[in-house]
Amino acid sequence: MGVVCVAAVAAGGVLIAQGGRGQGGRGGAPRVDIKDGEECPPGMVEVRANSCQAPTAPPPSIVDYRPRSTVVAKATHVPRAKFPIADVHTHRTSRLEGMAERIKQMDELNLRVLVDLSGGNAAEVKTKVDALQGTPHKDRFRVFANVEWEGAGGAGWEQKVLADLRQAVKNGAIGLKIFKELGLRHKKADGTRLAIDDPALDPVWALAGELNIPVIIHTAEPQEFFAPLDTKNERWLELNLFPNRQSPPSIYPTFEQLMKERDSVFAKHPKTRFIGAHFNWYGNDLGRAARQLEAQPNVYLEVAAVLYEFGRQPHGAAQFFTKYQDRVLFGKDTYEPSEYPYFFRVFETRDEYFDYYRPYHAFWKLYGMGLSDEVLKKLYYKNALKVEPGLPQTGWPK
Repeated sequence: MGVVCVAAVAAGGVLIAQGGRGQGGRGGAPRVDIKDGEECPPGMVEVRANSCQAPTAPPPSIVDYRPRSTVVAKATHVPRAKFPIADVHTHRTSRLEGMAERIKQMDELNLRVLVDLSGGNAAEVKTKVDALQGTPHKDRFRVFANVEWEGAGGAGWEQKVLADLRQAVKNGAIGLKIFKELGLRHKKADGTRLAIDDPALDPVWALAGELNIPVIIHTAEPQEFFAPLDTKNERWLELNLFPNRQSPPSIYPTFEQLMKERDSVFAKHPKTRFIGAHFNWYGNDLGRAARQLEAQPNVYLEVAAVLYEFGRQPHGAAQFFTKYQDRVLFGKDTYEPSEYPYFFRVFETRDEYFDYYRPYHAFWKLYGMGLSDEVLKKLYYKNALKVEPGLPQTGWPK
C-alpha cells in the first residue's frame, strides 16, 4: 500500500494520514487530496469531496467484479412479444437447415417474419427463395440482396452490379443490405478507399429507389471503437476480447467521417428509403438521431444490437420512440432465441435495474421503457410493412 501512496504523492496529491472512524470513516488506507476538476491517481477512488483513497484489498479485475444486486424490484417475465414481429435484421435465417426448430422458436417468441439480410447476389438470392417456396414456411422468411463493391468505378462495374441487383429483385429479394465494409475496407478500381458517398455508387442508390426497395445500411461501428483504447473507453472489455473490432485512425477513417459520408447519401437520394442499421450508431445521442430524422424523411432506424443504449436512458428513449413512432423498426441481428425476451422486457415493461444479455457490450443495467401498444405495434411490424412492401402484408393485427 505504501507504493500506492508514494505514487499518489508523486502525481501531485497531498498525502493525508487517515485512521479511526472520524468524518464517517472506518480506517483504511491513507487518503490523497486533489484539486477541483482533477481525477484521483490510478488505483484510487474519490471517497469524499476532493479526497481519494485506495482499497485495502487488491481490487478485482473488470471481468472478476460481479457484485450481487440487493435491489428488490418487480421482475416481469416476457417470453413472448405482445404483438407479432417482423424482424428486419437477421442473418442466414432463411436456410433450410434447422428450419423446423426455428419455426417452433419463432412461434414461441411471436416472431412472424425474419428478414435474412445475407441474401448474396442474384443467383444466390434465387437459390434461397426457390428453396423457401418448396416449404410450408415461405411467408415466414424474406431475403435481401447484396452488392459486390470491390472495383467500383472500373470498366463494366456499374453495368454489372445494376443488372445483378435488378435480377436479384426479380428473383425475390425485397431489399438491399449494405455491410460495414463499405467505407472501411472496400477499394475502388484504382485501389483507393471506396467512400460511402463516392459518386460511382449513386446509380445503385438511385436504382433502389426506382425498384421501390429499401436499403438497410450498416456503417462503421460504435463510436468508442474508433476512440483510444484506454480506461475511459466504455467498450474497453469488448475491444480487448475482440481486438479486431478496433478501428484505429492510423488504418481507418474516423467515425465522424463515415457518418458524414453515409448521411450525405441519405440527403442526396431522397427518393430512396434508407434503414439505418443499429440506429445509425446514434442510440447514445438521441438528440442527433432526432435531428437526422427531422432533416431526412427518407430515413428509418432499426434497433438491432443496440438495446443497451435505450435501456440505460429509458425516459428519453421512450419519448424518442413515441415522438418518432413512425420511423423505428425492430431488428435483432444475431438470431439467438434466448436474447429476444430482453428486447421485449425493455420495450414493454417498466421494470428497473436488470441485466443485459451480453455484459461485454454493456456493464450497466437496463430499465424498461413501457411503450404504449400503438408504439409497440409500429415498432414491431407496422412500420416494417410500410418500409418493406415485399413483406407479407396480410394476417397482422389491425
